[in-house]
Amino acid sequence: MNLKILMFGDISGRIGRNAVTKILPTLKKKLDPDLVIANAENIAHGVGITEKTLNELAEAGVDFFTSGDHVFDKREAVGILENKNSSLIRPANFPPGVPGVGAKLFEIGTKKVLVINLIGRVFLKNQYDCPFRKADEILDEFKNENLSAIIVDFHAEATSEKNGLAQYLDGRVSAVLGTHTHIGTDDWQVLPAGTAFVTDIGMVGAKDSILGVDKKGILRTFLTQIPEAHEIPEEGVCLVNAIYLEIDSKTKQAKKIKKIKEEIKI
Repeated sequence: MNLKILMFGDISGRIGRNAVTKILPTLKKKLDPDLVIANAENIAHGVGITEKTLNELAEAGVDFFTSGDHVFDKREAVGILENKNSSLIRPANFPPGVPGVGAKLFEIGTKKVLVINLIGRVFLKNQYDCPFRKADEILDEFKNENLSAIIVDFHAEATSEKNGLAQYLDGRVSAVLGTHTHIGTDDWQVLPAGTAFVTDIGMVGAKDSILGVDKKGILRTFLTQIPEAHEIPEEGVCLVNAIYLEIDSKTKQAKKIKKIKEEIKI
């Protein structure tokens, strides 16, 4: 039996949340996914996560949430992550003592899917633990579980680091899906040993923007080097970027990876 998994890239602000709410019923009818995952680190006006915005997407049909470097931009995320029943995880290679977990099981009937969240180190300002070694630790921790699929959200800047982790984990996980840059790449593929990979899924955010942020303020910062608060457009055309996977639940190998790219008027 193949497991069908749909994952949205970084959802940016209200326009992104509204777009997911609007398109997900159609995608569910068309693809019939067993599990819907989304990267949620930018859902609350483009910066961080709140319980209200997380619940809004859960009610829209998203089952599980990953995150990244902005997960703690709103302190409310601490309480969410400390809840053992939370559907939100944060990067596993944050230092010890950070609230929350970076890997969690999601059960679909009798089948278990392990979702792992990792963050890169190249070109990112904070000093995270090694994502490669942390992946090894997590796979060892869950080695006695009867898993049907292992999905990795690798939230990273450098294309080389993302490709490197995918090659390192090829054959050991079902998919390595890149997030963070908000720009979708066209290299989706199944690697030789059966791991699905894409360097970056891309965002769910305003099309007429710079990475989902109002372009006027960003351009002024480029021209003057004076930082400005990021404003997130709340209406207009929204880009919806996602990845659809089919995974053999016996071998945990990916059988199909498909890019979803739509435009929704909000």
